[in-house]
Amino acid sequence: MNAPKTAIKIIATGIALPGEKIVSSELDAKLGKPEGYVERRSGIAWRYHASHDASQAALAAEALHNALKAGSLAPSSIDLLICASAIAVQALPCSAVHILKAAKMPDRVAGFDVNSSCVSFISALEVAAGLLNTGAYRRIAIVSADIASRGIDWDHEESSLIFGDGAACAIVERGDGTSGIVASLIEMYPEGSELCEIRAGGTRCNPRAGMSDSDFLFHMQGKPLFRFASSLIEDYFDRLLQKSGLKLADIATVVPHQASHLSLEHMRKRLRVPESALVDVYRYYGNQVAASIPTALHEAVVGGRFTPGRPVMLIGTAAGLTLAGMVLLP
Repeated sequence: MNAPKTAIKIIATGIALPGEKIVSSELDAKLGKPEGYVERRSGIAWRYHASHDASQAALAAEALHNALKAGSLAPSSIDLLICASAIAVQALPCSAVHILKAAKMPDRVAGFDVNSSCVSFISALEVAAGLLNTGAYRRIAIVSADIASRGIDWDHEESSLIFGDGAACAIVERGDGTSGIVASLIEMYPEGSELCEIRAGGTRCNPRAGMSDSDFLFHMQGKPLFRFASSLIEDYFDRLLQKSGLKLADIATVVPHQASHLSLEHMRKRLRVPESALVDVYRYYGNQVAASIPTALHEAVVGGRFTPGRPVMLIGTAAGLTLAGMVLLP
C-alpha cells in the first residue's frame, strides 16, 4: 500500500439539515404533476429545504458544532476555519467570518473561503493539508454549507427537482503521517463555464452593469453538461488511479458528489465502481452542491466505511467545468 504523500487526518465529522423535509410527492402536487412523477424523474425520495429567512451561516455553525461534539473537541482547539461552499453568504466579508460569528467561536481564529463550486470540499482538503504540513496550523475545521433552494428556477424542470440544502464539517489535523492524501487531481475545462452558472452575485451582473432577476437563479444546460462531463470522466478517473498507484479494486470506498441519479448510475456502469464501494445518499438528500461530498463522507464515517488502512476516493464534477478527485488513507 502506498504511503500518503501528504499527511492529514480527519478526526471528526458532522452534518446539519434544515427543518423542512420535502417529500417528492409534495412537489408532485406543487408542480401539478401525477403522483410519483418527481421521484421517477429526480431519483429522490426526499430532500431538505431551508425557509426563506434561514441563515446559511447558522446551518454551517450547527454542522461545525456537531463535528466538535462527535470528536469531543473544544471549540478553542480550532485555529483555522475554511469555508468550502459554492455560494457565499454575501459578497463581502467572506463566509468564514459569518460562520465563526454564528458558531460563537473564540476571537482570533483564522478563516477564509475556498470555492470551486460542488467540489470545494476537495479543494479545501488539499489546501488544509498543505497548511498543516507547514506547521502554520494545528487543527482546521472545513465547513461546507449551501442553501441551493434559494436559487431554484421552478420553470426549469430538469434542475429544479434535484437540489437539497445542508451543511457538513470535517475537522482535520496533520496526524502521525499514516493517514493522508495519496493522490489528488483537480482540473478545469473553461469551455464548459457557461453550462452551469449563477450569473449574479459578483461584478458581472449588478445594478450598474445590468442584471435581471433570473441572473440570481441557477441555470444549467443539462444535456450538454452531462455529455461534456461524460466525455472527460473516464480518462480522468484512470489518471487519478494511476497517480495514486492503486487499482479500482484497491479502493474500499468511493465518495462521489451526489450530483444526480444519472451521474451515480454512470459511476456504477461506465466507471465500474462496485455497489459495495459506492456511497450513494442522493435519494435522501438530493444534490447539496458543495455540502454534498462532505455529507456523503460523514455517512461513510458513521457507517464504518472510512477506516484506517483502507483507501477512500472522493470524486466529483462541478461548474467550471471542474473535475476533482482525491485518494485518501483514513
